[in-house]
Amino acid sequence: MLQYILKKIAYAVLVLAGVVAIVFFLFQGFGDPARLILGQTGDSVTIQNIRKELYLDQPKWKQFLLYVRDISPVSLHTRDEIAEKKLKGIFFGGNTKQLAIKLPYLRHSYQSKRDVLEILMEALPGTLLLAIAAMLFATIVGIGLGILAAVKHNTWMDTSAVFGSVLGISAPSFFMGILIAYFFAIALGPYTGLNLTGSYFEYDDYTGERYLSLKNLILPALTLGIRPLAIITQLTRSAMLDVLNQDYIRTAYAKGLSKVKVIFKHALRNALNPVLTAITGWFAELLAGAFFVEYIFGWKGVGKITVDALDKLDFPVVMGSVLITASLFVLINILADILYGIVDPRVKIS
Repeated sequence: MLQYILKKIAYAVLVLAGVVAIVFFLFQGFGDPARLILGQTGDSVTIQNIRKELYLDQPKWKQFLLYVRDISPVSLHTRDEIAEKKLKGIFFGGNTKQLAIKLPYLRHSYQSKRDVLEILMEALPGTLLLAIAAMLFATIVGIGLGILAAVKHNTWMDTSAVFGSVLGISAPSFFMGILIAYFFAIALGPYTGLNLTGSYFEYDDYTGERYLSLKNLILPALTLGIRPLAIITQLTRSAMLDVLNQDYIRTAYAKGLSKVKVIFKHALRNALNPVLTAITGWFAELLAGAFFVEYIFGWKGVGKITVDALDKLDFPVVMGSVLITASLFVLINILADILYGIVDPRVKIS
C-alpha cells in the first residue's frame, strides 16, 4: 500500500509540474504587469523598480525557475527574501541561504496588493462548502433513484428516472443556474424566501454583525448537483441491475433474507465501485468547475474570485487559483484510488 501511495504521489508531482509550466507560460505576454499595477500614470523609475521586484528584467527561463522556487513547498531563500515576501514555514541554515519548508508563495494581487494565497484561502471554504453540499444532494438522491429504478425495472418509475437523468446530463450548469435563479429566486421568491445572490455569511443591516446564512447555499448547490445526480442515477441503476442478476443474490433470497437486506447489504455494496468512481471524480470536477455557478449566484468562492480577477487582468490571482484547484483535483483522485480498496475488497493494490 505504501509503495502504491508513493507511486501516486510521484505521478501527482509530475502532473502539477506540467500544470505549473502551462500556467506560467500561458499568462506571459498579456500586458505589462508593471502597468497593470500602476496604471498609465506611473513614472518610469517606479515601473522599473516594480519590473525588478517581479523579476521581469530577467530572461524567461530564469523567471520560470524563480516562479517555481516561490510556489515550491521546499526551496532555498535568503533571509531578506523571507522577510520581504513574509514566507510562512520552517527555515534551516546559515545567514545567507536558508532551506525553507513553507507554504507556497503565490505572490501578490495586482489590484489589492494582498497575498494571493491569503485571498484564495479566504474563498476556498465557500467553494468546498458548495461542492460538498452539491455532492451530498447528488449522491443521496442519485443512489436512491438508481436503486428505485433498478428494483422497479421496466416500470414507469424506471422510465421516469432514466428520462430525468438524460435531461440532467444534457443541461449545462450555467443554463440550469439561470433557470433555477429565475424561477426560485425571482418568480417564486416571495414564497420560497430564497435570495438571487448571497454567500454563506451575511451582515445585519442595523447592527453590522455577521451571521451564517445557509439558505443562500440551496440554489447554487441544487444547480451544481444536477449533472452528477444524473450520472450517479444511471451508474447506480446499471450496476444494481447487473448485481441483482448474480447467483449469490438469488442464493440470499433462497436463504430467506428480506428484500431490503439483500438490496442494501449485499447488492448495493458490490455495485458501489463504479458509483464511488463517479462520486469522487465529480467532487473534484465540482471544485474545479463551480466558477460560473458561483458567479451567477454571487457565492463567494474560488470561482467567483477567479472570474473577477480575469475581468481585472489580475493574473497572479488567476494563476494561483488554477494551481490550488489542480492540487485539490490531484489529491482527491489519490484519495479515491485508496478508497476503492476499502469499499470493494476485490480491488487489490499491488
